[in-house]
Amino acid sequence: MTTTAPAGTGSMEDWLAGAADRRHRDGLVRATDAARHPRARPGTLDLASNDYLGLSGDPRLVAAAAEALRRHGTGAGASRVVTGTTGAHDDLESALGRLTGQPAALAFSSGYAANVGLLTALGDPGTLIVSDAHVHASLVDGARLSRSPVRICPHADTGALEELLRDREHERAVVVVESIYSVLGDAADLRRTAELCHRYGAMLVVDEAHGIGVAGGGRGAVHAAGLAGAPHIAVTATLSKALGSQGGAVLGSPLLREHLVNTARTFVFDTGLAPAAAAAAAEGCRIIDTDPGPCAALHAVADAVASAAGIVRAPGAVQSLAAAGPEIAVAAARTLGEAGILVGCFRPPSVPDGISRLRLVARAGVDPGRAAEAAARAARSVGPAGPVGSVGPAASTGGSVGAPS
Repeated sequence: MTTTAPAGTGSMEDWLAGAADRRHRDGLVRATDAARHPRARPGTLDLASNDYLGLSGDPRLVAAAAEALRRHGTGAGASRVVTGTTGAHDDLESALGRLTGQPAALAFSSGYAANVGLLTALGDPGTLIVSDAHVHASLVDGARLSRSPVRICPHADTGALEELLRDREHERAVVVVESIYSVLGDAADLRRTAELCHRYGAMLVVDEAHGIGVAGGGRGAVHAAGLAGAPHIAVTATLSKALGSQGGAVLGSPLLREHLVNTARTFVFDTGLAPAAAAAAAEGCRIIDTDPGPCAALHAVADAVASAAGIVRAPGAVQSLAAAGPEIAVAAARTLGEAGILVGCFRPPSVPDGISRLRLVARAGVDPGRAAEAAARAARSVGPAGPVGSVGPAASTGGSVGAPS
């Protein structure tokens, strides 16, 4: 039996081929083959990964994961609400709470799942979501899926945030920010934002993906701001960056945790986090909790990178170098990679302001002098590109998809 498409339509294969052609033309092709990302090559300087404290290869995390493998096997086997909760999950949630000063925690299979699960569990047509223009794609997607009306607040503009909260017509509101943003490495004004949320009866969601292990001696920016345990604040986190493992979590009040266990679809309908990943992340929490050295070392490297690159030091690990266009950023990253220096290359649509850039990620364990030499070379490779941080049309209209994480 043969069929023909209706007049004026084309095949999906034609559409995919056209999309591929446009990506090649615009210099936006991405790849996943390991040969193009040679982290393990001897002598490579890794200023690209988010393994901020170098814990992903720490023998203590490896040993904790191995013990969990022996005890619980390779996978959770089911949703956490069926048979997928193990002692490793309970231990992880306790360790996260101790590290961050939060009264309750709930582990998810990824940071992406934690963000989407939280916002969809909080959202409904009567709840306004006010989202900073630079938040991560997972928060953008969670807001879109929440059934809530969404307003995009210009990046880091607390005056605009107050107007949106004060003038809203909706009964409830949720404000969404990152403690430290993954694009520019800049920090939110959490005290002012939390005060506005309290004044106008809103919940504040703070994504600490780039804050835990980095800010506040590793306990996160929420803790450093004296806001840990505030009932109107929810914190999300990833376990795959400073904690050196895999997975995500939501931290906050016991009432919030109970709500998510019963309503967060990315929790209820997802197989639980692998016990080995949970055990490794719990060990990472304990290391950060007891040893300030790795966090301090990270900031020493960040100081060296920013100084050598001639840029204002961002408070997070990420130090951002603007490029005049995506082709310049891609070429610079390729040239640096061939020289054994791995950096992040971010270009549209992965940047909310439309500005292509190299991201140099400070990491504990990296020699500051070597990092400085690499940063100076990276700055020369992109040349002058003007200021970064302006909010372009995509962000101002809510079209931003956030940066990869």
